Amino acid sequence: MSNDVITIVAIVSIVIWIAVSKEAVKPSKEVNWRKMITLLSAGSLSALVIIISLFQSLPF
Repeated sequence: MSNDVITIVAIVSIVIWIAVSKEAVKPSKEVNWRKMITLLSAGSLSALVIIISLFQSLPF
């Protein structure tokens, strides 16, 4: 993957995790669980993409 794509994925990942943290600090009765699960899934997937691309760029 090119550096531009990885940069965009990293920025999107940061935005997703900020949204997750804002949703997580709400009281339990106000949390939109469907939104929380969706954000957690998207954040985990984006983090996995970043980790895989970083490991692929390591010289062995």
